[in-house]
Amino acid sequence: MLTQQQIIDRAHELMFEDIGVTGAEPFESQRRILTERHESYAWTMTAGLDLMSGTEPQNILPGATSIFVLMEVYFRESYPHTMEPFFGRCYLDDDRITRDGLATRIKAFRSYLRDNGIQSKVPFHLPHRLAAGRAGMGTFGKNCLFYSNRVARKSSWVLPIAVVVDAEFEPGEPSLVTGCPKWCRNTCLVACPTGALKGPRHIDSRRCISFLTYYGEGLTPRDLREPMGLYIYGCDRCQNVCPRNQAWLAADLAVNQKAAQKAADFDLARLLHMDRPYFEQRIWPHMFYMSPDQIWRWKMNTARAMGNTLESCHVKDLVRAFEESEDERVKSMCVWALGRIGGIRARSALDRFLPGTEGIVADEIAYALELCG
Repeated sequence: MLTQQQIIDRAHELMFEDIGVTGAEPFESQRRILTERHESYAWTMTAGLDLMSGTEPQNILPGATSIFVLMEVYFRESYPHTMEPFFGRCYLDDDRITRDGLATRIKAFRSYLRDNGIQSKVPFHLPHRLAAGRAGMGTFGKNCLFYSNRVARKSSWVLPIAVVVDAEFEPGEPSLVTGCPKWCRNTCLVACPTGALKGPRHIDSRRCISFLTYYGEGLTPRDLREPMGLYIYGCDRCQNVCPRNQAWLAADLAVNQKAAQKAADFDLARLLHMDRPYFEQRIWPHMFYMSPDQIWRWKMNTARAMGNTLESCHVKDLVRAFEESEDERVKSMCVWALGRIGGIRARSALDRFLPGTEGIVADEIAYALELCG
């Protein structure tokens, strides 16, 4: 039987920055939150995420007695400046589909356990951050994220990975408290543009920009378009403003070469005009929360981001996308973006589009013309 230290050593050999252990008892606090805030989390069942089931490790691995938590720093390298403003950093080197990075290291860790008689599961619906807290690996932020107490300069740029096992090991001392300093003045709560953070450690995920970029229903409402800013997929706003993250944000980091190599594929104009083969081959393997049937959402988000840059260089592509698209959600966001950018060329295009246009698109053109002034 492996010793706990041998497992810890193997995790470090596999380049995990930290590792902790907790017991496999049910996550009762998570159950209470899911029950009390049912309305906020009802969407997860529709999306195939049975979070309630994930609160019981025995449902995941019968005979489970311990949970190892591997800590990955997903922001150990910087990302191209052409990508960071538009995408959540945790998605810029996501290999859950390509299986060419973190996934291979998790597999190697589990193989090591299996070869030594320990069965394991890495469940997607278990509360991984709570597991890390129970293992004593850090504290929580008011933004509901987990902050390491040992790596990444004690920041939240970490990904806890819970590995449920059927062998018993010595658990760490739980640290389930909020670790934010009193002087932070609720920076993350105030900075959340869409009001998703209702209070310390209380989020309405349906208002979160990350959620809205890949799960929001239909055409993004007007009152959310400017607040969602430049984000096309994911959001880091509450992390970027957090005082606890500033030390790591100031670090001189090497550029992530995997992200740099695919940066051109995520050029805004290419995203706005992409066809299904382009999406399936170049985009979906890296950011997969939206299916090929939801390319319209990618294009709608991209058009909104273009509008919020206020850069007139995007007018040409927005006009082209309006003319080529048959989806009224995309067309509507293109004209909104033109109105947001404004200027002679944008207004001229809107004036040309209006005659003969009906329904929601006509309403959006009229609104865009008002924005132009």
